[in-house]
Amino acid sequence: MYIHKKNVFLDEIETTADIELPHDPLDRVIGQENVIELVKIAAKQRRNLLLVGPPGIGKSLIAQALSFHLTPPNEHITAVHNPERPERPFIEVKTKEEIENEIEDKRRAEGEYLSPEKVPDAIAERLGFKCVHCGSYNSAYQNICSQCGGDKFSHIQARRKHLGDLLGMFEMNGGSDNIPQDRVTTTRVVNDKEEVIIYERAGGSEIKVLDQRSLEERRKMVENKPRHVIIPLERKNFIQATGASETELLGDVRHDPYGGHYDLGTQPYERIVPGAIHEAHEGVLFIDEIIHIASLQRYILSAMQEKSFPIVGRNPQSAGSSVKVENVPCDFIFIAACNIVDLKYILPPLRSRIQGEGYEILMNTIMTADEKNAGKLAQFAAQEINLDGKIPHATSPAVQILIKEAENRAFLIDEVKNAYTLRLRDLAGVIKMAGDLAVMDESNFINKKHMSQAVNNAISIEEQILKRYKNFEKAFAEDSYSSHSFKQKHSPYPNENIDRSYL
Repeated sequence: MYIHKKNVFLDEIETTADIELPHDPLDRVIGQENVIELVKIAAKQRRNLLLVGPPGIGKSLIAQALSFHLTPPNEHITAVHNPERPERPFIEVKTKEEIENEIEDKRRAEGEYLSPEKVPDAIAERLGFKCVHCGSYNSAYQNICSQCGGDKFSHIQARRKHLGDLLGMFEMNGGSDNIPQDRVTTTRVVNDKEEVIIYERAGGSEIKVLDQRSLEERRKMVENKPRHVIIPLERKNFIQATGASETELLGDVRHDPYGGHYDLGTQPYERIVPGAIHEAHEGVLFIDEIIHIASLQRYILSAMQEKSFPIVGRNPQSAGSSVKVENVPCDFIFIAACNIVDLKYILPPLRSRIQGEGYEILMNTIMTADEKNAGKLAQFAAQEINLDGKIPHATSPAVQILIKEAENRAFLIDEVKNAYTLRLRDLAGVIKMAGDLAVMDESNFINKKHMSQAVNNAISIEEQILKRYKNFEKAFAEDSYSSHSFKQKHSPYPNENIDRSYL
């Protein structure tokens, strides 16, 4: 296996299977080295980015790869019920450490489970685990000891009878005498302080121990206000919101047909739906073709400035329209992408915010045609084949044809000689078509024949039109003929009635 290194050379590989791909997603971006340097800085310093360039050159890949360099989210966000004003829930933010402590507290509140042998003998006897006659341990649900055959609870009955005679009572505890106690409450001294401790039967073979701290944690849990998790600690740190609607981007409050009635409906804090700007908290919010959400750019700007944004009900006909949650955190790295011609449609204050707290980057569309960059295209082919997962690897001669096609496209599209195109999405289509041809041939690899056929066939519709009609004017003219105009042009009797009695 070829061990991955910074440069791949074609004379060192037989197929793309010999290329070990880099683990860092940013190292899988081809031909944008100067861009990647700024992107790595943006990841470390949490800077915003505007990526400008034509489709298919890696803008989305760069945005997603940047998130790989971010630390995992550290905050857990919940909406908390407000008993005084339910339509104004509170927001509670806890760190990862606080959440872990809370989980540990809940574990303590559940108590510690011990075997009957590890608790005091008197406790084990009163809970029915230990026989008072022979000292053996068995199930608390067995009245008769399986070892000696004695009644394990005879002493309890005698004690109850004696106490009852002294107090003038018929029985103590109001229960059946031949059933062991479910719980024993006593005290113990810890660090010169006396504290309450409870022993409970947990099935027939274990005892649950609740100390003072466990009991306090249980009390806190009971007193806690109801809450609903809106942004969990375990979440993705890359959110793509391309073409998002207002509710998808900014959040909403779900409708409740019962209007949030306390007994019948769902309380407002449970109906809060976060938007993409909130889900991207501590991560990346990526919007490609940002001009398509032009009306929402001002909200993104506000969220970037305040690092928080309220969630409100956005449908005036909904029961959620009266609900509002203030100060929902949304501290994200914003990455926008667009084409050069669309720059004028980006809100000027938004661009100013990006420039003031980040970088505007013009993406490369070509790279120099040399041995080093030819190896990068081979790496790209290996990446696409692995990503697709349905096509075989390509031989070195097949990759050579792909590289030559990349050079031709750089000249045809960008009019630059001795260069390779970086419009790699189109080249990915060539690779997949070649792979499909290899699959149909039941070939183990994509060879020269498959790649040549793919290069000839994987052409744009514009090229297909020119190939068939020679020019666009003729194609438009031919395509614009309706069946009526075709009849008028070609029929010698344009006004005759056509016999269709055979239909």
